[in-house]
Amino acid sequence: MLNAIRDWFGFGASDSGLGMHGHDESAHGHTHGVVDPTIATTAKGIWAIKWSFVILAITSTLQLAIVIVSGSVALLADTIHNVGDAVTAIPLWIAFMLARRKPSKTFTYGLGRVEDLAGIAIVLIILFSAVFAGYEALNRLFHPQSVQFLGWVAAAGLIGFIGNEVVAVFRIRTGREINSAALIADGYHARTDGFTSLAVVLGALGVWLGYPLADPIIGLLITIAIFGIVWQSSKAVLTRTLDGVDPAVIDEIEHVAGHVKGISGVEHVQARWIGHRQNVDLAIAMPLTSTVGQAQSVIAELQSQLFAHLPALSVANIRLAVPTGMNNPHVDGHHHAPDPFNFDCDIAAGVLEIIDTHAGERMSLTLDKPNSTLKAEVVITREKGVERLELVPHSPECERFQSNSEPAEPHEFEAKLVLTQGRKKRELAFSMKEPEGHH
Repeated sequence: MLNAIRDWFGFGASDSGLGMHGHDESAHGHTHGVVDPTIATTAKGIWAIKWSFVILAITSTLQLAIVIVSGSVALLADTIHNVGDAVTAIPLWIAFMLARRKPSKTFTYGLGRVEDLAGIAIVLIILFSAVFAGYEALNRLFHPQSVQFLGWVAAAGLIGFIGNEVVAVFRIRTGREINSAALIADGYHARTDGFTSLAVVLGALGVWLGYPLADPIIGLLITIAIFGIVWQSSKAVLTRTLDGVDPAVIDEIEHVAGHVKGISGVEHVQARWIGHRQNVDLAIAMPLTSTVGQAQSVIAELQSQLFAHLPALSVANIRLAVPTGMNNPHVDGHHHAPDPFNFDCDIAAGVLEIIDTHAGERMSLTLDKPNSTLKAEVVITREKGVERLELVPHSPECERFQSNSEPAEPHEFEAKLVLTQGRKKRELAFSMKEPEGHH
């Protein structure tokens, strides 16, 4: 029974490790005062935002009525605090509606970035409320006035505590249902706000005991707390506006890629927020012997894993990185290879060379003119025997031929190029030597 009560209030053992796939996501850029965008990726998350707004709006309205009749600046500061928490949902909801519009030729990514503007508006609203509350508290500190209806003031503080606690329990329970650590963290922030409301009760008690300055002093302390929210929220909003993300997101992407079979490394990772959705771009390295089909399979698996681990992910652009130590001119070209063999006979003319490809080193024959009836083979004489490499057409025009396997090391040998066309057969002798300094 006791465990059930503790769990209902969000104090159970299940509080830890509730992030997706066992990762704690509460540190992924969530800040008090601005709704974490990952919450808005599910219908239930948006539903939680709506009801949190309703509960805090009712709480603030009841407190405001008592502020008017009592004149308590501590209660005023707490009311402003709760109003600020409630109204943050309004500009965000407007932004969410605009973000649903389809992309156009002008706004090719849609209007998701309007949520950044909403975030800036929220910070300005909270800043204004902090300045107003601070001014009223300082004015009352230097120009003391009596506080009326102390019992009602204390009751209003309790209303603030209860309202925030209801929101806290609601957010934590919903967060568990949709496995959102960000919404759970929002719930704990609401619980902290509830204890701020209890400070109003202490202020009323201090005035009742004969310390009239207790009310403005409590008001100033709550104002400082609001300024702390402004500072924390402004950093998060400006970071996102400048395309910043929490480093933990990049770590998560690299962690996921490191567990996908076939990926030898992650060369480049970028992530950005567009509204409450994330776009990711990354380049992965794969073995040179990988085929196109294998690369497509690995990319599909990585995309699947990224969408499973990043709830806010919208687009994952994945490309193959140029292998380390290989620049574009060296792909399908010379790379520490022997000098090519140029030939010209009555059957064909062209160049024979060893090239680097994504599948490894290959013997390549390039003709001056296409020849669809030509057959070619390289016969290499080695100490332990003869090595034969058949050259097969590697282009639709049959002007390029390539071996299916790589020539054995070392690339220093005597050989002959055997060309056959119909009844004609030519054997062209040549030799290859390793370039100086090649190992």
